Amino acid sequence: MNFKTILAPIGVNLLEKDLRQAVAFSEAAQAHLSVLVVAMAPPPPIGGYGELVSTAWLEERESDLAKLAGAVETVKASLSRSGLSYDVQDLYTEYAWAGEDIASRALYADLVLVGAQAAVDSQFTKRVIDGALFQSPTALLFNPTDRPATMTPRSVMIAWNSRMEAARAVQQALPLLKAAGEVHVTMIDPTETAFVNGEEPGADVAAYLARHGIAVLVDVLSGQGKGVAQMLAQHAVDVQANLLVMGAYGHSRLREFVFGGVTRTMLETARLPILWGH
Repeated sequence: MNFKTILAPIGVNLLEKDLRQAVAFSEAAQAHLSVLVVAMAPPPPIGGYGELVSTAWLEERESDLAKLAGAVETVKASLSRSGLSYDVQDLYTEYAWAGEDIASRALYADLVLVGAQAAVDSQFTKRVIDGALFQSPTALLFNPTDRPATMTPRSVMIAWNSRMEAARAVQQALPLLKAAGEVHVTMIDPTETAFVNGEEPGADVAAYLARHGIAVLVDVLSGQGKGVAQMLAQHAVDVQANLLVMGAYGHSRLREFVFGGVTRTMLETARLPILWGH
């Protein structure tokens, strides 16, 4: 399956660079680009501060809505010059509900893009990941770099651990893996059991990819007491990867999303695009 619909949630205050990256990637994929311009509403006032506070809150909301409408028009004008198939939607939501609101849009996309400007706002990015990745079946491409992600990566590294999330990420990344110059299946201290990795760790996923016409190199690494995220980051440098494919892990608690350790660390420290599946 190729990417036919790409969703790009973009913050209302930081949109120019992420919009250019989304356009470049969608053009390369020959895909429809759906841009979701997002503004986060201020929380309602709590307690009795009187009419003055309520009026200030309403004025702030009106200002936010006006800014959102202006941003939507700016995006539409830019996309009208691109030649792409596109649509533009707006979303004015509170932080607590942003994940669900974004998830409802991600249901109808093949891939969700998060660009470098969105990544600057960690709260915004976490809401996008919570919604698009963990509340929809759609893969997410997180690109913290200044360059657009490419449909023809030179070198791809797969972080493989024989878990469902990693397998789903590999399946969703197939269009990129098929176009890659080289693909490294990377495992760190794999357990050699019949129920997990088999007697030859990495052989099963390598055979699966080979049936799709993808030749892979299996790299089995020793953790040497280092953290998994640190090992993955270093090996990505060693193989000159310009895309990392991995499963995402986490859980929700009291509506506040908590990422699994490696997922959180990679989100905070990544220096290359990451395709996450869950």
